[in-house]
Amino acid sequence: MKHGKKYVDGVKLIDRSKLYDTEEALDLCVKTGTAKFDETVEVHVKLGVDSRHADQQVRGAIVLPNGTGKNVRVLAICKGDAAKDAEAAGAEFVGAEEMVQKIQSENWMDFDVLITTPDMMGLVGRLGKVLGPRGLMPNPKAGTVTRDIGKAITDAKAGKIEYRLDKTNIIHCTIGKVSFGGQKLRENFDALLGAIVKAKPAASKGQYVKSCVVASTMGPGVRINPNKVG
Repeated sequence: MKHGKKYVDGVKLIDRSKLYDTEEALDLCVKTGTAKFDETVEVHVKLGVDSRHADQQVRGAIVLPNGTGKNVRVLAICKGDAAKDAEAAGAEFVGAEEMVQKIQSENWMDFDVLITTPDMMGLVGRLGKVLGPRGLMPNPKAGTVTRDIGKAITDAKAGKIEYRLDKTNIIHCTIGKVSFGGQKLRENFDALLGAIVKAKPAASKGQYVKSCVVASTMGPGVRINPNKVG
């Protein structure tokens, strides 16, 4: 794969054989994120667990102290007072059956987060095959199935992110934008890694955090020393 000049220049700043401290790694992310748009910074954490086992799942959600830098569009599927609370909290889209129908018939996906109330899960459950692969299916563990829909929407807009293992036992998360600078990215990184470490399953044996890489959208990956995080 051929890379552009900026990527190649960015690679020159990084020692591929080195495991960096968090602060230095994030500073390098900022330096190598030189695209014409404000690049997103992502973290990829490989854990020493086996996601095939129910007792070794790692999943949860956290509100990043400095947000994600993204304007989050919320769809709230709810009725009655919950719908009024959702509108008051700033949800872009609020509805019930008609929203489910819109997604089913039009494959409509102009939202980033779907939040619903427990009584609506029978309805929302029909969308599993559409929402699941996109990571948009509401889940109580992520706080997106809740009776307090107003707070859930406020949290989502404040920068709440969900973390969960993929099939290769890696967690992929956004922790902000290059424009945040090293300090704010570090605060978000520490909050995320702290939550992941806290969620360590009792069945996990050996080294929990196997590897950790940070990268901007168009920049090269920077490896962080896994023994220095969490």
